[in-house]
Amino acid sequence: MSRILKRISTLLVALLVMVMVMVVPSAMVDMNGINVSGWQPAGITRQVQADFAVAKVTQNTGFVNAAWRVQAQGALDTGKKLGLYYYAGGNNATAEANHFTNHTRSYVGRAVLVLDWESYQNGAWGNGNWVREFVRRVHAMTGVWPMVYVQASAIWQIPSDVRAKCGLWVAQYASNAATGWQTRPWKYGAYGEAMRQYTSNDRLPGYAGPLDLNVLRGEAWQWDKYANPNGTAVRPSPAPRPSVPSVDYEALATATIRGDYGNGQTRKAALSANYERVIQIVNRRLSVTSASASVPAPASVAKDVSVTVRSGDTMSGIATRTGLWPLSAWRVPSGNLNLIYPGNIVTYRGKAIAVSGSTAMGSRVHVVKSGETLSGIFGANGWQHVAQLDNLANPNLIYPGQRLRY
Repeated sequence: MSRILKRISTLLVALLVMVMVMVVPSAMVDMNGINVSGWQPAGITRQVQADFAVAKVTQNTGFVNAAWRVQAQGALDTGKKLGLYYYAGGNNATAEANHFTNHTRSYVGRAVLVLDWESYQNGAWGNGNWVREFVRRVHAMTGVWPMVYVQASAIWQIPSDVRAKCGLWVAQYASNAATGWQTRPWKYGAYGEAMRQYTSNDRLPGYAGPLDLNVLRGEAWQWDKYANPNGTAVRPSPAPRPSVPSVDYEALATATIRGDYGNGQTRKAALSANYERVIQIVNRRLSVTSASASVPAPASVAKDVSVTVRSGDTMSGIATRTGLWPLSAWRVPSGNLNLIYPGNIVTYRGKAIAVSGSTAMGSRVHVVKSGETLSGIFGANGWQHVAQLDNLANPNLIYPGQRLRY
């Protein structure tokens, strides 16, 4: 009997040890995740297995990742924790923070908010106060302190008071080789960071392209704390959007005629949504062939006007002196308008616009005809002055009907 009791006692002790082992708390398990942007497809957060996904929402005050809402919802639908990030443009910190929170307000409390602080296209790079103003504005609008993403070599740009409130997401790579998920990346925890990015060139099942891989030094409940600390997160009301300045179509038309926006598709792309309206104004202006009211009315000049070349004369100088344009209507003995000599008789044999009254530079007007060029009208020695006088940004770009002062 005693042996039976002893055996039962031994079995009970063994069972108790097993139970104790089973209930000993396990070590903290870090979370693995990806960050994505418009470079990845909208369905990326459904395609790839991860614990969390952070999607780019906006950059500066004029860009929005068209896929971000689909990427965000895909993460939530597949049980991933969600983060949303803003890429700093470095202009007005308050306006940029408003832009970010205006777009993300329906996710506040459910997603970790992040400021992506990098040098590329960031006009405030090196200015820690910009970072401070941005995170303070986000906190004022949402009750949440955003994480700050930064490369390890630039942590010094993040003020200490910001680091005390905002989790750091540090990017530092031992190499950019594809390794898959890492549990302890190089220099893991060396900066007291909340999260580490250790590659931007990895591959995971479900997507063949490059991916940024990250590890959160914590568990799901800690992620939730960053998203909604103490349950105090609030959805902000939309911040007032800056007023959009009215478009000066007349100024755009002037610049178009001047050649600032090029030709064809280049011009169409430059003018964008203003293209049709501006071209209407351009066509209306160019259809008017009379000189402006401030210029005396032109008088028709008879053909066959002859002039004797004087020492120092050029054909553009003679055309300016006589008011007879274009240069292509002049005939010279050598056949070359740039080759005349004192004593030569040069003859005007075309119909010109000669302006009565003052012959001062700029008081006459030539209306461009189809096929004409600036050098063809005013000569090799005169077109530069006319281009300067008429503020022609591109002397090779003139239009039929355009009025050129000379």
